[in-house]
Amino acid sequence: MKDLYRKQKNLIQFLGAIGGLYALWFLVYECWIGPNDYVDTWLSERVAHAGARALSLLGYVTSVEKTTIVVNGRPTVFIGNPCNSLALMATFTGLIGAFPGSLNKKLFFIPLGVLAIYLINVLRVAALSLNHIYSHGTVDFNHKYTFSFVVYAFIFSMWIIWVKRYSNLSFELEGQVSSTHG
Repeated sequence: MKDLYRKQKNLIQFLGAIGGLYALWFLVYECWIGPNDYVDTWLSERVAHAGARALSLLGYVTSVEKTTIVVNGRPTVFIGNPCNSLALMATFTGLIGAFPGSLNKKLFFIPLGVLAIYLINVLRVAALSLNHIYSHGTVDFNHKYTFSFVVYAFIFSMWIIWVKRYSNLSFELEGQVSSTHG
């Protein structure tokens, strides 16, 4: 058992850290952020306004009604709290926070990643607005599957970048030790 722990020490520590961070996030969200609704509403409004601005740069006449993007006078996308990317930002933060690496690198990479998640979410809602206008019948599919895949793949890619370039974790491959940042 000790031998197994020694070989899997990094994995066990990572899973313990991610479990602890998830429990902390759950308590903070369920006891403060969720019931208060201020953070979620604020972020949903920011995403709606940024999505509308992105569309206006493409020449569309846009406005925002609370958290709904209006394009050319037609409501297109409502940004609900589950779609404002807060949970994704927290998940990304937890993954990077739990994974081995220097604190300085984490303090650089986490805000950069959170900003990137925000920006990809803004692009997602802008694209869904256009999808609503030009192919309304495919909005539900694209919202549930296409854009979810793109966003999750993006976050996974950022995590892989962290693991390969910035973490201080070493892997043992076929008897040889290789560093992730060599």
